[in-house]
Amino acid sequence: MSADQPILPIVIHEEHHKHDKEDESLEESKRSHTVDAAIDFIGGTNGAIASVYVGQSLDTVKVKMQTFPHLYRNAIDCFLQTYRQDGIYRGLYAGTVPALVANIAENSVLFLFYGLCQKIIMALQGRNDVSELHPVENAFSGSGAAFFCAFTLTPTELVKCRLQAMREMASQGKLEGGLERLKIGPWGITKEILQVEGIRGIFKGLTATMAREMPGYFFFFGGYEITRQLLTPQGKTKDEIGPARTIVAGGVGGMCLWSAIFPTDVVKSRIQVESTVGKKAPGFLVTFNKILKTEGPKALYKGLGPTLVRTFPATGSLFLAYETTKKFLTDLADRRQ
Repeated sequence: MSADQPILPIVIHEEHHKHDKEDESLEESKRSHTVDAAIDFIGGTNGAIASVYVGQSLDTVKVKMQTFPHLYRNAIDCFLQTYRQDGIYRGLYAGTVPALVANIAENSVLFLFYGLCQKIIMALQGRNDVSELHPVENAFSGSGAAFFCAFTLTPTELVKCRLQAMREMASQGKLEGGLERLKIGPWGITKEILQVEGIRGIFKGLTATMAREMPGYFFFFGGYEITRQLLTPQGKTKDEIGPARTIVAGGVGGMCLWSAIFPTDVVKSRIQVESTVGKKAPGFLVTFNKILKTEGPKALYKGLGPTLVRTFPATGSLFLAYETTKKFLTDLADRRQ
């Protein structure tokens, strides 16, 4: 009899643990998929705003070095020349408005569909909650979400890239109107594209964007989730790692993304900058082969340095804003039930 006694509290403990899990699952199930989708959408929006203001200046350097690598010795030279010639607003932060629109559109849609894709994979794998998904399953969720956000990202990124590289295009005689064109803003460019080329014109670079986004976000979310898992202290969940570890995990995810997709991004930027209004956009493979033949493989990695420097704090702040917003709104939604 005495040998059996220690078993009793263990059994009771397990039963309580089981009931606790069931209670948590029941609380989560009360929240509708629509509410969860709205939370993901708002979280992605806040993350996008934080990301743009943290990383926009180095994104400008990235685009300039991708499209006109022969004009600058390195990223620092590009940064300083841009600042001296055009200052902060028209130089380093050129294209901030379309960048905000692009990032808000991209990340709100991305995180919205990321949550939905997580739920689909959760159901297919027979899991009770998305928190039980493996990092690789989260990576596939991100890749699926990227397909949808490519449609929202392409038009706004097209305008952003043209604004960022306008001085170089004008100085080389490739832009009608010359340096006077620097006065045109994002709305002027958008209006011009729509008037001359219609809706199809604002989707130049869509194929290249999809080729970049879908594999890219596999590594983005995969890198983020793996890092979160590794940084989670024993006895805690990955949602309890704190702001500093969340920023590190987001930064690692961003670096995984750009390291994987940078050559594709170079091709996309070339297509969007060189396909000026009224001019037929060059194809993805044509542009890719042209860069390889005329400039060599190294050209496909021009601007990678400032991109990695930019992406760590930018994506770190994106995920911090997203996770903070999500936690706040989730707690608020649960309290109101």
